[in-house]
Amino acid sequence: MKGYFVVGLLLVLGVSAKCLIKSSGPVKQFPDADRFNKPISSLPASWNWADVNGTNYLTIPRNQHIPEYCGSCWAFGSTSALSDRFKIMFNATWPDINIAPQVAVSCVKDGCFGCNGGDAIKVYEYIHKNGITDETCQIYQARGWTNGLDCGKLSICETCDPNGNCYVPKGYHLYNVTQYGIIKGEQQMINALQEGPIACDMDATPEFDQYNGGIFNQTLPAGSETNHVISIVGYGEEEGVKYWYGRNSWGTYWGEKGGFFKIVRGENTNLIESNCAWATPDSTIKRIDSSTRTSTFRAPKHKSCRTEKVTFEGGERITGPRSWELLEGVQMPRSWDWRNISGVNYLSWNKNQHIPHYCGSCWAQGTTSAFADRIKIMTQNRFPTLGIAPQVVINCRAGGTCEGGNPGGVWQFANTHGIPDETCQQYLAKDPENFECSPIQVCENCVPPPAPPSGHSNCSAVQRPHLYYVGDYGYVAGPDHMKKEIYKHGPIGCGMMVTKEFEEYTGGIYSQWTLFPQINHEVSIVGWGVSETGEEYWIVRNSWGTAWGEEGFFRIRMYRDNLGIETDCDYGIPDLARSGIA
Repeated sequence: MKGYFVVGLLLVLGVSAKCLIKSSGPVKQFPDADRFNKPISSLPASWNWADVNGTNYLTIPRNQHIPEYCGSCWAFGSTSALSDRFKIMFNATWPDINIAPQVAVSCVKDGCFGCNGGDAIKVYEYIHKNGITDETCQIYQARGWTNGLDCGKLSICETCDPNGNCYVPKGYHLYNVTQYGIIKGEQQMINALQEGPIACDMDATPEFDQYNGGIFNQTLPAGSETNHVISIVGYGEEEGVKYWYGRNSWGTYWGEKGGFFKIVRGENTNLIESNCAWATPDSTIKRIDSSTRTSTFRAPKHKSCRTEKVTFEGGERITGPRSWELLEGVQMPRSWDWRNISGVNYLSWNKNQHIPHYCGSCWAQGTTSAFADRIKIMTQNRFPTLGIAPQVVINCRAGGTCEGGNPGGVWQFANTHGIPDETCQQYLAKDPENFECSPIQVCENCVPPPAPPSGHSNCSAVQRPHLYYVGDYGYVAGPDHMKKEIYKHGPIGCGMMVTKEFEEYTGGIYSQWTLFPQINHEVSIVGWGVSETGEEYWIVRNSWGTAWGEEGFFRIRMYRDNLGIETDCDYGIPDLARSGIA
């Protein structure tokens, strides 16, 4: 039925507070923008970047309203669409690039006012002029230049050390756009969507706040204005009703299918066809060498963030044959890399445990990354892509704190309690004042106004958030068993010894002999390979950001001289039924 949508519990009170401020300055239009004028009849009748012939080209869902309320829809709508377009440009191959909205909230000042609103096209103008980094360089903090987080030398890319010092990494990636512009109307929007998602203004009314499914339709009173920015990712038709498919930035607990919505198309419903911004990503990604512009500071010796042995209170939980038992006698492939299985990337987004503060949370990062990867694998990479929230396991002391911990506690917590995705709890890189594991420490939402520079927003717990569970969990060690567990179920968590030499790793197959490796760090092994000279190695995800190593990953020798990485590993197997995943 036209205009039907389900009204449920109001989860997001007051989010229709204005977060869009239209700038009055001129906008550069590129010469070939006329390509958006093809007749609609010549284009596909429906399109959804979440599922193009079985491939999901969308990056992760977002929540602009945690850990504080922030009217940054303009930054999220633009950066989410651009992140998706990078994924489309690189045909969904590894790695997903998640452009940092925090850089926009802090540094885009022409016509934009941080958490008090802004304009998506101004983000693209800024990126075209200056470039922008990913979220492992600058994580979202829900503050901007108008309320305590102004643009400074660390606002583009930073990482922090155990002594509390933060600094610009020696090198980092800078992403850019080659073109950008403004379009409006159904015809131009459908044309632009053939290239990727677009950021569109709309009037987010109180009725839209309450949306939780169906095709939204609403007749606005005269004089209504746009106040919100979202990303349109597709379009279609159901029972004769044409619709747009949109991505919001209010968390996965809003709307349908992880923070998305449908709205009537072709009638400028809620003014959604009145003004949209698009940008073309630059395929040339720059590597910025900042070594000549930073201080002479060098990070001190790595601080232990992981127990030497993983433990499970009460022992492992094993209810069926282990992977190496199921695959007994089966020859493993010569190489296996979950970043590229027949051209498909099954890994979730990259992390940096050390921003916006230093936090010894490797025990939570390696495990939650492996958990999210395994969900992607078990669901065959279906939309939506999720990140499991490491801040929740810190808040609940499910294995440790920012002073380090036991990875086994994470898998146990995922079995007994469940863990939400990261739109419930933003990573803060710090311990809570009290380890209560209260509802607000598991899943929260914040409401207007934006937090003052030295204060906080009004936040409350989200009731009945979607939690993700594991069933069996346990230990694994030794190359043969490790390979079979990775091959059968996906990446595993592993302990290793970090040395000063390892911290300086920039690429290649690492090896270092130590007489008695003392495990002090948790990583996630995602596969293995063989070099041209026949040397076997592990492919490993770290949690120090994309500025480190090989896009945040490293390769290390198999069997020996590998800092103990094969001696103490852990895993959990996602329980899709209990997690409510079909």
